[in-house]
Amino acid sequence: MGSVAHIEGEKKELVQDVHRLARFDVKAKQGVDLILVELKEVVLKKSIEAFSQRGDRVLRYQSRLCVPNVDDLREQIFSETHSLRYSIHPGATKM
Repeated sequence: MGSVAHIEGEKKELVQDVHRLARFDVKAKQGVDLILVELKEVVLKKSIEAFSQRGDRVLRYQSRLCVPNVDDLREQIFSETHSLRYSIHPGATKM
């Protein structure tokens, strides 16, 4: 989900918490999205450069999480990250 090296102190801890929560929900719900289940099988059988699965078995496209379109997960992640006091974007804060 990207580097947090540019974020300082307690902001970094908050961003890391959001990343962990997002990864947990994404991993659990990737098994429900039939398109992603099928794609995971193809990635395991063949080498598709753009897609990968690391040790956590979460499907990624060019190192970014593949977020399933299940139970409004995309909208939940979007609203959680954009309602934080501090923005995740480098150098920007919400006041």
